[in-house]
Formats: sequence, C-alpha cells, structure tokens
Amino acid sequence: MATVALAIFVALFSLLPPSLSAKGHHYKPGDNVVIYVNKVGPYFNPHETYHYYQLPVCRPDKVETRSLTLGEILDGDRMAVSLYDVNFGQQVDNKELCTMKLTTDYIEQLKEAIEDLYYFEFVVEDIPLRGFVGHFEESGFIPHTHKLYLWVHHHFHLEFNDDQIIYANVSTRDKQPVSLDDTIIAPLEIRFTYSVSWHETKTTYAQRASKLIKDNSFFPKTLEVHWLSIINSMVLVFLLLGFVVIILMRVLKNDFARYNLDEDEVEDLDQDENGWKIIHTDVFRFPPYKTLLCAILGVGSQFLTLATSILVMAMLGMFNVHHHGSMNTAAILIYALTSCISGYVSSNFYRKLSGDNWVWNIVLTSCLFAVPFFMIWSIVNTVAWAYDSTQALPFTTILLLLMIWLLIGYPLTVIGGILGKNMAETFDAPCRTKNIAREIPVVPWYRSGFMHCIIGGFLPFSAISVELYYIFATLWGREQYTLYGILFVVYGILLSVTACISIALTYFQLSNEDYRWWWRSIFSAGSTGFFVFLYAIFYYYKRSSMSGALQTMEFFGYTMLACYVFFLMLGTVSFFASLKFIRYIYVNLKMD
Repeated sequence: MATVALAIFVALFSLLPPSLSAKGHHYKPGDNVVIYVNKVGPYFNPHETYHYYQLPVCRPDKVETRSLTLGEILDGDRMAVSLYDVNFGQQVDNKELCTMKLTTDYIEQLKEAIEDLYYFEFVVEDIPLRGFVGHFEESGFIPHTHKLYLWVHHHFHLEFNDDQIIYANVSTRDKQPVSLDDTIIAPLEIRFTYSVSWHETKTTYAQRASKLIKDNSFFPKTLEVHWLSIINSMVLVFLLLGFVVIILMRVLKNDFARYNLDEDEVEDLDQDENGWKIIHTDVFRFPPYKTLLCAILGVGSQFLTLATSILVMAMLGMFNVHHHGSMNTAAILIYALTSCISGYVSSNFYRKLSGDNWVWNIVLTSCLFAVPFFMIWSIVNTVAWAYDSTQALPFTTILLLLMIWLLIGYPLTVIGGILGKNMAETFDAPCRTKNIAREIPVVPWYRSGFMHCIIGGFLPFSAISVELYYIFATLWGREQYTLYGILFVVYGILLSVTACISIALTYFQLSNEDYRWWWRSIFSAGSTGFFVFLYAIFYYYKRSSMSGALQTMEFFGYTMLACYVFFLMLGTVSFFASLKFIRYIYVNLKMD
C-alpha cells in the first residue's frame, strides 16, 4: 500500500503547472511557434472563465486542444491551437487572420462581453498573453454617450535569446477598433488581422521568470506590506497573553492558596466551598458524542498541518505562487497525504476516552470534511456546467480527484487510525470522577455559552480582520498576495489568540461551577468561522464586483467550506489549550 501511494504521489506531482524556469523549446529559424488560445472572462471576477472560442472570433474548422496538467485544469485553463501563423524570427505585418460576418446575436454577445470588461488569455511557451476584447467610452451627462468598440488587431511582441523565446506580450491598440454602436446593421463584416515583431534580448532563459513577474502589468501589482494590520494583531496578542499570564500568575495563585489550606486552617474560614475546586469530581467526565468530538479534533489537526505546510512551501518558493492551480494542486496532495494525521489523532483520543467503536470513528473522521466538500462542490460544479464555464471540471479530472481520495486519503486515514488506536494510553485524569453528576447552577445571560461563543469568536476574528481583505482580494479578485512571511506571522498570531482566549473563557466557565467545557471549548473559538462568513457577506456586496448565479454560488459555496475549516482548526486549538490548562490547575490542586 505504501509503495502504491508513493507511486501515485510522484505521478501526481508531475501534474503540477509547468514552472516558468523549466527547460523550454529550442527553435530553428522559420520553425512554427504555436500560440494557444485559452480563456476569456470578466476582469474583476477571476472565477468566471469561458473558453476563448465561445466568443464569435476566428476559429479553425477543427479545434485541436492541448493536454493539460491537473493544476492548469483546476485554474480553469482550456488551451486550443489558434489560427495565428507565427514562425521563429520572422516578422509579420498586418496579416489577415480571417473575415467574419457577425449576426445580430454575435454582436450582442460581443457587446455584453465588452460591457463586462472581458479579457482574453493566450499562451505561448507557457507565457500568458492578456488583453481586453474591446473597450467602451462614456462621456457627458446631458447628452450621455455610451460607445462600444471591438479590438480586431493583435500585435505580438516576442523576445528571444539565441534559439529560445524569453518574453512575449500582445497589444491591441495598434489599429483603430471597430464600433459596435446600436446604429450598425447586421450582418457586420469584420476583418481580423495580426502582426508579429521579434526582438533579441540578453536575458537568459533561466532569468525569464523574474522578467515575466516584473513586466506583467495587466493585473495589479503585488501587495505592499500592510504594517497597520500586523501592529494591530501584535498588540492584541500581547494584551491577551498578558491577560492569561495574569490569570495564571495572580488569580490561580490566590485560588491555590485558598483551596490548598491545611485542615486546621480551613476550620478558621468559611466551610462553604465554591469555584472550580468544587467540580473536580466532574470536570473530567467524558462528554456526549465523543465520536464526533474526536473526529473534529482529528480533521482539525490535519488542516493545521496542511495550512502550515502550504505557508512554509510558499515561503520557500516550492511552487509558482502566481499560478492558483499550482497552489490548488499542492493543497489537494497535502490534504491526501496528511489524512493519516486525522486518523491518528482522532482514533488515539477516542481510545483515551474509552471509545470502543473505533471503526465508525475512522469512517466519520474520513467523511467529516470530504462529504460536505463533495456536496458543495457538486452544486457549484453543476452550475458551472450549466453556464458552460471552464471552471467546471471535466469528468476525467473528477475521477482523478476521487482516486486520490480513495487510494491515498482514505487508506492513510485508516492506517493512521490503527496506529493511533494501538498507541493510545489511558486518559490519566488527575481527579477521580464520581458516578453521579453534580447539578450545574444557573448563570446570568452574559456568562452563558452563547456569549462565550461571541467573545471567543470575535477576538480571533479581530486579529485577522484587516488581513482578511487582502486574502479575499487575492482569492476573489485580481490582487497578487506574495507576502507569505507576513501571512505566516498572522497565522501564528491567530493560533496564539485562539489559545489564550480559550484558556480565559474555560477558567471563567469552571469558576461558575460548570464542568461542561469539552464541547464549549470547541464552539467558543470555532465560532470565528461564523464571523468570517459575516465578513464574506459584507465583502461580496460592498467590496467585490461579482454578480450572477455562477459567481454567487462559487463565492458562498467555497466560503462556507473555508469557514467550516476555520471552525475545525480553531476549535481544535481551543480544545487542546483548554485541556492542557485544566490538567495543570487540577494537578496542582490538593485533593481531600
């Protein structure tokens, strides 16, 4: 099994998007250079993409497609050979590509694309070439004019060093566009043309990646360091750390001094006990639904490992951070390979809690994220298919992803579960648990579990609230986030804040003589996902340009999954921080 998994792992890494620094083609003078047409879509909505040939443009009688990697497919690429006749080193001036007669439907389709700021993407030597389909002009208030224009000429600028292509770009403004005003009468005959210019450069092939990143001005530049967010988060961390230290150093010191008195000293004081000492016989009473609780801890631990691995890989430059498909593929592979962690943690803790149905525990652990993901993805993918978008995955890719889970993810979960079950020790609670549970006193509303969830979710959210804008702008917009070192710091801040606030809330809960901390510790910090979702609603309606069923389903579907992952990760951190804190205070408590 391990050999098969390793073989599949190596094969799947070959499906990553090609690196710009990879060894390229060598051309002889006059050799044909293939230009692929790829996709079109709204400039401000990167997750809505369509095949270039879905527009009424010049296309061959028989469309030849290029085989794609898994990363390219996940990024919505669908490359096909174009009609452009380009030969290495040969200049081309105003050559006709084709002549088309646009019907009324074709004209309306182009108008709609220009109104939505559609851009096109071509590919030559793995270099993306981007430009707008057309442009519109608005002038005056009274009278108001709104004119639409279609670019009909493409000028390719290619740079070469010796026998290799180093850089490529395309411009559309070298010739006057064609007007698509309402006054035109269909059919409209349009002549599409193109030009090719070659320029020699001293840049080597190994250096072209940095040149492409530097010269790519079609999309916004990478984000600058936003120190306000970091300073705000750091201040919050220091305040919370100080708050927890005060609890541990001052409040607990007083509690231990009061609870650990000798018998002759107790006689001189009030005999009525209260606070967290009085529930020492119930605090380690195992919770209900422990199978589900252990599954949450297992999957949460897996996603903590996955998030850390992705950030470390990004900081080390192990994949092309400017290509979303590269990161998507890496996340899929790491998710599958870290499934053993979820199985191990879940099964190990389940056995510590005296669980006996470990098979069901492993099955639940493997399905806890996979099933919700598949359900939401199925709905989103169906909508994408209905819109004929390239974001819809082909059937073969769906089978490949299913095989990754069946041949790597699920077996590793089972292996991890077996190891966790066999290596589990006893829970070893510091206090003995009585058979009859103690009655829990009624508390005011501001000490209720609901308020704990509000506080425990809002404070971690506030630590990342500023950073969330940049993350959303990268995932759902055109910003390029490459500050992975800063993001890693914020990630550490988030986990620290979560652990600190969890310890504080758990102390307050135990002081109220409420020993049901198991599930509350998970929901108190896990509710951060709810606040992230509220922010997502605000971002969609107030900060983004997205609209329509396809974009709405994609945004809210995948955002719900991301918030669910937040719940699992932060709930896991909160639980283990609370467990360690509770063990500490009861180990140091003098028992009768």
